[in-house]
Amino acid sequence: MANTLTVPTPVLSSKYKHSLYYLVAAAISLLLIWLALGIGFGDWSSPNHLDDTIWQLRYPRVVTALLVGMALSVSGAALQALFENPLADPSLIGTSGGAALGVVLALGFGGVGIPLAAFSGSVLVCLFILACHRFLGGGQMGLLILGFVISAFCAAVVSLILFMSDDMVLRSATNWLSGSMAEAGFVPLRYAMISMILGLAILLPLGRQLDGLMLGEAAAKSLGIKVGVVRCLVVIASALLTGAAVSLAGVIGFIGMMVPNLLAILFGGGRMRLMIWSGWLGAILLLLIDGTARHVAYPVDVPVGIVLALLGGPFFIWLFVRSSRR
Repeated sequence: MANTLTVPTPVLSSKYKHSLYYLVAAAISLLLIWLALGIGFGDWSSPNHLDDTIWQLRYPRVVTALLVGMALSVSGAALQALFENPLADPSLIGTSGGAALGVVLALGFGGVGIPLAAFSGSVLVCLFILACHRFLGGGQMGLLILGFVISAFCAAVVSLILFMSDDMVLRSATNWLSGSMAEAGFVPLRYAMISMILGLAILLPLGRQLDGLMLGEAAAKSLGIKVGVVRCLVVIASALLTGAAVSLAGVIGFIGMMVPNLLAILFGGGRMRLMIWSGWLGAILLLLIDGTARHVAYPVDVPVGIVLALLGGPFFIWLFVRSSRR
């Protein structure tokens, strides 16, 4: 009986697959950035022919959209693991509310730069929540409730200040609080980037610990995870990322909830991998939404926060129903 020669079927290794994914992601990113740079005045023109004045107006907006989308999405992915809740968003722990309060105070009384006020407000609120949680206890649910309470308090103070302000302050604050890229370029990017780099440096190494936390606090402790330390680090890192994002573009919600959930449902994977890919998709998605809104609604510059709220509301309801049925 003759021996048959079996030719092994070539299989693409996991290493090459990941390299291919990275190349595709890089190609998509470069293409969308190039297209976004050409959007303006209700039309599209090749970025290769932009003069210096137009370039100085457009490239900060593109960079801001990428940074803000990345920061909010990574923060959302971490908070969803921390709270074991797919509905968690960076605004959940009150950082967005604190940043909004800082902005409104700066607009109403002056003397403090808006970026510094936004970042300071988010960090102070974060530290206050951590201090209350440390001395009063309450576990995971206590931290969640504290975030809701502080957010509601900040929203009430913001409403009071706006009610007592003049029309110019009210208009400026409304535009900022709606989450707009219109101010891109007027705030130095380097300060926000430093804050984001620190936040990422804290969060990304915590991927395995966050995977353990998703099993429950008791299971995480049995695995040797220092739950209290991890919780504090995640909250601080989220404050750094969210405060930097708000200082650049105002309050933008839902993207930190939508992006990680989409990736988790479609691809799954560990939390570190999810945070990395959430950062990429969040950056690209925010750039795409902002560019599309600018092109379609010209000459009105629709704040991207409003567009995301319109998209995020139905997504939130769908995700809530999906989570309830499980």
